[in-house]
Amino acid sequence: MRASLSCRFSRSARAPQYLPWWPALVLWPGLCHPALAFEVFEGFQVHGFLSQGYFLTTNNNLFGSSERGGSLDFTEIGINASWAPRPNLQLAVQFLSRRAGEAAEGEPEFDFGLLDYTAVATEDRRIGVRFGRVRFPFGLYNDTRDVAFTRPSILLPQSIYNERTRELAISGDGIMLYGEERSTWGNLALELGPVLARVDNENSELALLFGDFPGDLENRWSFIGRLMYSTPREALRLAVTGVRLETDYNPRLAFSDDLGPGKDLFEPVIFSAQYNAESWSLTGEYARRPIKHEGFLVPGFDFDIVGESYYIQGIYRIDPHWEMVVRYDVLYSDVDDRDGTKTEANSQGVTPSHLLFAKDWTVGVRYNITPSLMARAEYHNVYGGTLFLFPQDNPDHPDLSALDKKWDIFALLFSYRF
Repeated sequence: MRASLSCRFSRSARAPQYLPWWPALVLWPGLCHPALAFEVFEGFQVHGFLSQGYFLTTNNNLFGSSERGGSLDFTEIGINASWAPRPNLQLAVQFLSRRAGEAAEGEPEFDFGLLDYTAVATEDRRIGVRFGRVRFPFGLYNDTRDVAFTRPSILLPQSIYNERTRELAISGDGIMLYGEERSTWGNLALELGPVLARVDNENSELALLFGDFPGDLENRWSFIGRLMYSTPREALRLAVTGVRLETDYNPRLAFSDDLGPGKDLFEPVIFSAQYNAESWSLTGEYARRPIKHEGFLVPGFDFDIVGESYYIQGIYRIDPHWEMVVRYDVLYSDVDDRDGTKTEANSQGVTPSHLLFAKDWTVGVRYNITPSLMARAEYHNVYGGTLFLFPQDNPDHPDLSALDKKWDIFALLFSYRF
């Protein structure tokens, strides 16, 4: 095994280039710097990353007992390898250990592993297919969300990349077709395919069923696709993502499971836009999120609602070392009940209004210590709502009903990559 310097170059010095996610480990967002990699033999490289966070909150807990003196229960450790035995064939795999309070306890997991075959590769066109456990093409940041160097902030915008639905959105087993067309008018990239989402976990059940029930969620074949356009120098990027996620709930013991069998259908559509200038970037994403429950036995558990979420974000690059970010982030569970008051009244206070939305102002700073070492600090003023909190982190309020509607987050993160 020997160490080598690995670097990819985009056609624009500031604008991020669309690439498969594993080469992005050696990229600054929008910049190109050499990063240390381990090359075992020709064409086989190993990369890794380690991120440690600290979260301090007022009133509510996030990623551990953050309300009482802060929490260090946020750690991301990943190692991945890629091998290109032929110019048109690449294999890639990653294992990840992620600790995020009580919702993720750091057990190593098979994050993704795939075979990428390129059927057509010319100067202007690329067509291929990926098999295996694939990363989902979702919005602008999902492809690389575990790598802190590629995120715009410590916490991604929770309106689009909610941590409570991370297992559903990050990766799954299936086939992903892709194609890219490059011309003088810009670049067009399409990814789509059938997948089986990762639903056999507590967080996915809490996200889809709003509770931990004795039965099991079963994934069904679902579909995801993303169409992305970028100008030739990638100053402008536009994308639309569509998902059709279907799951079944199967009672484990019918006589002890009042919920009964049922189906869940989640069909979000995300519209994304980003403009990159020499020293600043402006990004916005908007989502409509229809979700439907049907067939359940509990009265009122069958419903058909539409959620809505969006954010707008500005990044200013002061110099190659310093970067600032500011963002406004909004998430609604139901467009017909944005402040949750109707649901609270209908449930006679059992479901408080603050559980159904979240509004967050974020300011942050990033310092690139070296090409392989980064530090961040950020402050969130959640001036309304608790929708992205985990029940597991708040054991004193298991149904989240007694949480505070208004709260704040202060976070620090240090990250290393090779």
